[in-house]
Amino acid sequence: MNATLRRAIRPLADALISQIAAGEVVERPASVVKELLENSLDAGATQIDIKLEAGGIKRIVVSDNGAGIPRDELPLALTRHTTSKIASLEELEGVESLGFRGEALASIASVADVSITSRVTGSDSAFCVRGGSDEIEPAAGSIGTRIEVADLFHKTPARRKFLRSEATELAHCLTQVERAAAAHSSVAFTVTHQGRTMLALPAQPPRERALRLMPEEFAVARREVQQSAAGTSVHGWAGAPTASRARADAQYFFVNGRYVRDKVLTHAVRAAYADVLHGASQPMYCLYLTIDPKRVDVNVHPTKIEVRFRDSSSVHQFVMHAVQAALAQSVRPLQPSTINPQAADTGYRLTPTHQTSFGVAQTVANYLALLAERPAPIANGASDEAPDLPLGF
Repeated sequence: MNATLRRAIRPLADALISQIAAGEVVERPASVVKELLENSLDAGATQIDIKLEAGGIKRIVVSDNGAGIPRDELPLALTRHTTSKIASLEELEGVESLGFRGEALASIASVADVSITSRVTGSDSAFCVRGGSDEIEPAAGSIGTRIEVADLFHKTPARRKFLRSEATELAHCLTQVERAAAAHSSVAFTVTHQGRTMLALPAQPPRERALRLMPEEFAVARREVQQSAAGTSVHGWAGAPTASRARADAQYFFVNGRYVRDKVLTHAVRAAYADVLHGASQPMYCLYLTIDPKRVDVNVHPTKIEVRFRDSSSVHQFVMHAVQAALAQSVRPLQPSTINPQAADTGYRLTPTHQTSFGVAQTVANYLALLAERPAPIANGASDEAPDLPLGF
């Protein structure tokens, strides 16, 4: 480079740092909805209402009945790298909350106009703070938090040019709500767009919530998945091979209540279907993996949609065999659900087979016993990452 053109090294302004960070965290209105939903769920909300205008581009309002934010902490909520979720490396390595990075609200405020209104139990009123100001104002509001995001990307016009149509952005927002709703069936969700109700989900049992969100044919083609071993469990439902789809638009996998897209888990499910589903056909499934938080790293990407397992090979085998066992079940015909909480649960019976090594034909009990006896993950910095497996979609 020509010496006369060289620019001095200097620290970036805080506002520019936040806008750069926002490039990873805030891609579109749906990204904002996801981050705000996670905050509400972490606050213990049982009712979350989302209001959208122009597909979320013009306005996003997320209101909840969670614990709220104390008055004195409101300005910190919009400051980079501030959070109530973690306070040490030990807590980060075992984080159980959905959010923890302390950068989402600051990133959103760097590209849009943001206001937070919140009230905690015992407070005489709610209080409001706006992005770009530390002034705290009294406001009307019930216990919980209301966050409004207006004119997304108006501070970075170039980013706004990459947004799609309002209908497309709305669809992405609804997808984020559905993912959160599938993982938290005890929470009620409503979504309105331009004053019109687009989604209304009452608090309900997990199976009913899953059937509300999955395609209609999933109700009669689902197979129950339910296995656990050595502190790890997987439960949920996998669709019969006869109910496959051309697109991977009915595939949900959650790890400790967090929706993820993970190569290991996706490949494990595809491997379970290997002998019964061929070509480009895509299975339907809604699965929930519960694992010790210290055995999974969720701090892989700012969007928190990727994870890394400490012992990915054992997780892969565990999930694959659990889904295989579900697909091998001898079941009576299922009747479409009427979404009735009083409906009797469907019974399932495994077809017994026996084998003494890891294999497709063994009983689940034998496999789980073998898994529990596996040696601890390798240490001394050796890598146990899975190979670059295909995503499956």
